[in-house]
Amino acid sequence: MESDIAQAARIVAESRHLVAFTGAGISAESGIPTYRGAGGMWSKYDPARFASIDAFLEDPSYYWSFFKEERYPVLKAARPNPGHEALARLERSGRLRSVITQNIDGLQQMAGSKNVIELHGNTRTIACLKCGRTYSMDEIHAQLASRAIPECRGCDGLLKTTVVMFGENLPAAALREAFEQAAACDVMLCVGSSLVVHPAAAVPGAALDGGARLIIVNQDPTPLDHRAVVALKGKAGDILPRLAA
Repeated sequence: MESDIAQAARIVAESRHLVAFTGAGISAESGIPTYRGAGGMWSKYDPARFASIDAFLEDPSYYWSFFKEERYPVLKAARPNPGHEALARLERSGRLRSVITQNIDGLQQMAGSKNVIELHGNTRTIACLKCGRTYSMDEIHAQLASRAIPECRGCDGLLKTTVVMFGENLPAAALREAFEQAAACDVMLCVGSSLVVHPAAAVPGAALDGGARLIIVNQDPTPLDHRAVVALKGKAGDILPRLAA
């Protein structure tokens, strides 16, 4: 393990165009529940109801109840962990060009990263589907103290977090930028992702197809471990600070 970490650190240090790709594993270390697996969000809530755009449009109160009781308290308490902070340091040092993330919690930005490409949106931003006006999650949570469904102050439109739900397309601009970064990088650092959720999971494959070397940091095996130059098993908060040192 030590020799693998040393090898990965050398590759990171020598990279001319380093890109990170992050998934739920790095945020789990900050107390954000994952979706899949034992104890995951989908074991408590029906994704066909709280994560589907069709179900949301039919009855938004179910999602907003979940947001009020589960999502908001977790996000308010969560803070970036050493893994997030290590990626932010790599960016400030000029070595890391961007972070492509599947996460919707905004923790990477809170850690100080500036160039973050969010493939699945962000729970902290709520937008009106009619007029486009945006609200913070604090504003909406305050409304939910007296309302089952928050209202837009500018019109009568329906409010929704900018998270991509089942049945919605990923944001085209973010997806395009992610694949451009993947094609241009010489090293991709994949952190805390199962690498099975598509189309986002195709991004590391695009980096490999472009000739990039792949470093994987994850607690469980992934489908791309055999194609990585180094696959490190462990927590992002333990490993990434050593790669960024």
